[in-house]
Amino acid sequence: MPLITPSRVRRILLALSAAGALALAGCASTPDAPQETQDASAAAPQSTASGECVYSAGGRPASRPVDAPPAEPKATGEVPATIATSAGDLTVTLDADSAPCTVNSFLSLADQGYFDGTTCHRLTTAGIFVLQCGDPTASGRGGPGYSFPDELSGSETYDAGTLAMANAGPDTNGSQFFIVYADTSLPPAYTVFGQLDEASTAVVAGIAAAGTASGGPDGQPKSPVTIESVTN
Repeated sequence: MPLITPSRVRRILLALSAAGALALAGCASTPDAPQETQDASAAAPQSTASGECVYSAGGRPASRPVDAPPAEPKATGEVPATIATSAGDLTVTLDADSAPCTVNSFLSLADQGYFDGTTCHRLTTAGIFVLQCGDPTASGRGGPGYSFPDELSGSETYDAGTLAMANAGPDTNGSQFFIVYADTSLPPAYTVFGQLDEASTAVVAGIAAAGTASGGPDGQPKSPVTIESVTN
């Protein structure tokens, strides 16, 4: 496995910024951006109407039976939530003003128990520092059976504690999300919809400290992490 030197990391980050979204590469020597692995046939979502969210049927069936969220988001402002995991509870503040459709989808899936018993399937420990979750199949290919547009300002940053959506390209959001446990440079292509508190970020950093199951910089966490429930 090639040595990850500081100069190599800088080249990686520049390549990410230039290339944008990349496909999930599993346990490669260089971690890719936090992406879903999605079929090329997946349907692109329609434009979001004013005041309403549009959730379009995806290119494959849902990983679990689930209803699409309502078109009109109910939550506003800062919404407290708890992601209960096998490693400890993660306290999150969701931003329903900046990402209303994303928060609407996340809360709808949580209410339906979609995340319950799911495994966080991906950890990266070099170049980018994220734990990726939200796929009931734990393969990186699962989703809720619908997709929806990005909610981006173009000024997104991915500091430690950031909660953001993984995707397979522009406007392909589904159920997969990632938690940033150390400051990470990524292009502003991933919808930010919440923030973990300091203690919860430390929990995720502790998971990352154990490394991946393969020992590489990108793969399943060595310490398995299961989401037990998401409540608000």
